[in-house]
Amino acid sequence: MNFRLIPLERRGPLYIVPWLCTFSCSSNCVHCAFAGRESSDAVDTSKAFRIIDRIYDFGASFVGFSGGDPLMRKDIFEIISYARKVGMKCSIITDGRLFNDKIFENIIKNEVLVSISIDGTEKVNDMIRGKGAYEAAVSSIKKLSKEGLLNCLVYTLANYSETVTNVSRENFVHVLDLARDYGARWVVFHQLIPYSSNPESLRAVPSPKQYEWAWNMLYELQAVYKGKPAVNVYSPFFARVAKQRGMPDFENWYNNFFLGRCFFGKFMSIAENGDVIPCSYNYVYRIGNIFEKPLKNIWDEMQSSEFFSKVRSKNNLRGKCAVCEYLEICGGCRTAALFQKGDIFESDPNCIYMPKALSFK
Repeated sequence: MNFRLIPLERRGPLYIVPWLCTFSCSSNCVHCAFAGRESSDAVDTSKAFRIIDRIYDFGASFVGFSGGDPLMRKDIFEIISYARKVGMKCSIITDGRLFNDKIFENIIKNEVLVSISIDGTEKVNDMIRGKGAYEAAVSSIKKLSKEGLLNCLVYTLANYSETVTNVSRENFVHVLDLARDYGARWVVFHQLIPYSSNPESLRAVPSPKQYEWAWNMLYELQAVYKGKPAVNVYSPFFARVAKQRGMPDFENWYNNFFLGRCFFGKFMSIAENGDVIPCSYNYVYRIGNIFEKPLKNIWDEMQSSEFFSKVRSKNNLRGKCAVCEYLEICGGCRTAALFQKGDIFESDPNCIYMPKALSFK
């Protein structure tokens, strides 16, 4: 089977709504909020069907199952099958540890697009994600590739310790080569967004200097791989790097391909219990519950909210972001600012760039 993405019909405000359907995960990654965690608030199957109905009624054409690891739910394919019956496309993101023949058969049957998390070479990946993670990921990648269901590889930049990191050309190239060899459409490199202000949440975050080096290196690697696979970066200030480096047809790239813009208050995800959140990494601001009112009502309330309107406007940002000449295409990550600086309107502390207005000759 050679699975092809069918063009999505835009029936509502968003094409896709992610659902963090369980916070449970069997892995113990150094950079993750759900490391080795047991789910405590997941809904049962009948309520899961209601969530799918609400997402469909909202007008989305695609539901993205994430977590934790969605494969930790024993009923995940009942839910996916239900979503497919009502006419929705489905994707999951997993590290592949739980793959078995039955799961793989269900993925094929339901034409589920799968993204695999992998963070570098075997040595580094297993230090970050736990022993055996690399072997499980690559085995899953190979199986999915044969069926045309390998969507992308997801790579989170992280420091395991003061001396071990996956922020290196060797690790980037290794994963890009895997994606190329097995037909992944792209590799998404993620800025590590902390999940709270707890020091444990922050310990794996790369330094601003590391990020600046990494985004420039990935900009150069785009030209090497020429779209096979495509390289995308989930970080607002990669747009600034691309602009500085002279990205061809920048406006088209920025508006139609780049995933790294901060969508806080312009997008929404659903937590495992049906709470609606304005950012998949931010559980501080919960804007409603899908069982209490239709998703469209929650969306409209968020759009008209004075607070979310203020966050969406980059004119309200403080610190160096406020005077940066790249403000309109960047503006940093609001969740990173909240958890690392204690103020959602502050500048993103992961950006090393000094605006011209603050530069001294």
